Amino acid sequence: MAHEPQAFEQFVEYFRSKIFHYSWLVCGHRDDAEEVAQETLLKVFESIDQLREPERVRAWVFRIARNACLIERRKSVFAPQHELSLEELPPGAEIEDSAVRPPDDQLQGGELRALLDRVIAELPAPYRPVVVLRDLEGLSTEETAEILDLSTDVVKTRLHRARAAMRQKLDCYWNNRCMEVEPIASPSPLSESAWDNLRQAWRSRSAVIANTDSKR
Repeated sequence: MAHEPQAFEQFVEYFRSKIFHYSWLVCGHRDDAEEVAQETLLKVFESIDQLREPERVRAWVFRIARNACLIERRKSVFAPQHELSLEELPPGAEIEDSAVRPPDDQLQGGELRALLDRVIAELPAPYRPVVVLRDLEGLSTEETAEILDLSTDVVKTRLHRARAAMRQKLDCYWNNRCMEVEPIASPSPLSESAWDNLRQAWRSRSAVIANTDSKR
């Protein structure tokens, strides 16, 4: 990624979509998600030399996105005045601890993803990133705990209870179509100035890495 323009563009397209989706569900508004995606990618390229385990790049990128999202939520005009607490969700002790799936493959992939987005967006804020990282992104419990600065036990508890709340709404939709499902949100195309900012950060860090390598 650090030396090939094509790899750079593929990296941006791949991770920008994922960061936007995570931030949209966690931050709760498109404008915030767009801002978080751009800030995260800039930070990624500015600090790429700090990535010690390239095979864990997804977890590293989401860690940066999580921090950027927290900052954005604090200053956002779209942040809610009140959010549900952990105690306001049902414990869900009776459901199986596995990712929520529709019965008998009733939904096609796009409809299912849009439905899950709607249901996740309605969860209390502490639950949303756990579900996105574990069930949508497929990261491990340990990676999710590290990204969110939580213990693995807390991640498991939040995931279990979030799935219980989601199951209730999903069952309502599957049986009664009791909610409207909107198309999956996607980021707007990057402006040329946004691309230029990312390329500049990438080239600057690539030059530093190349310099360091030549001195070894």
